Amino acid sequence: MGYETIGGRPTPGITYLKLINNLREAQDACAMLSHLSHTESGIKDTALAKGWLLVAEMLRKMQHNVTEMAQGRLN
Repeated sequence: MGYETIGGRPTPGITYLKLINNLREAQDACAMLSHLSHTESGIKDTALAKGWLLVAEMLRKMQHNVTEMAQGRLN
């Protein structure tokens, strides 16, 4: 996992963007897993779909918290 650098040094901005992009990809993957689980007909599949959706929402909230931290506004 390499980091882009400016003058040989990774910057907070570039590192923040990489983190946010990875969180968004993880959120998208969880939403897709939720969708795929929801297409099955079992009770366990429905519960699993809700679980994946919950994880996707937690990742969305984490993106918000990371952005607040990066802006220096997290309480």
